[in-house]
Amino acid sequence: MSAANSHNKTLLLIEDDAQMREQLQLLLHSHGYQLDIAADGETGASMALTGSYDLVLLDIRLPDIDGFNVLQLMRQRANTPVIVLSACGAEADRIQGFTHGADDYLAKPYSFAELLLRIEAVLRRSQPQAAVWQLQYQELTLDRRLQKASCFAQYLPLTPVEFRLLWALVQQPQQVLSKRVLYPLVLDRTFTEHDRSLDMHLSRLRKKLASCGFNSERLVTLHGKGFRLL
Repeated sequence: MSAANSHNKTLLLIEDDAQMREQLQLLLHSHGYQLDIAADGETGASMALTGSYDLVLLDIRLPDIDGFNVLQLMRQRANTPVIVLSACGAEADRIQGFTHGADDYLAKPYSFAELLLRIEAVLRRSQPQAAVWQLQYQELTLDRRLQKASCFAQYLPLTPVEFRLLWALVQQPQQVLSKRVLYPLVLDRTFTEHDRSLDMHLSRLRKKLASCGFNSERLVTLHGKGFRLL
């Protein structure tokens, strides 16, 4: 979803950390989202129940009413999509979040690129929109319907995995995409430590792009962080 497609999408952020509120406000506004903010659970619950929002970003550790209780109150009266943002990454907390009706769960610290992808994915699921079948970024052109890619107008013979990897990177150029984000999108499985499968596919993709005259140094690996297309 581009910034243009995010216009008229109104999000509610319920977060007690002032610095995080400011950072997320700048990020989401820069990507075309409208944003309302609550700094405590009681205010957030009231706004969520009385306002009209496309999605709620909900912290768990909140003053007055914690996030799980806010979510429980919301689910009694509303089906607004909710992404839980929590410093608690334990499996029990994730299960509790989904049990209470969360649509997604993101443990802190998280990258802004990953948050944006999660928001877009939840909005796509909750509010179906026209599918994007073609992408173009500088010398790269991709057609998802035909599963074809070209570079400098030259056909790129990509495997299905390589195509999905390039598609994900072209969707978010300049952004660092972590393996935890890419594994479900590209390999249809959860990332586990020491799994180097995606590195192998990226290496092959880099060689194929270089054979068409693409500067392979623009396909960057940031060790411990992920991949980025420049």
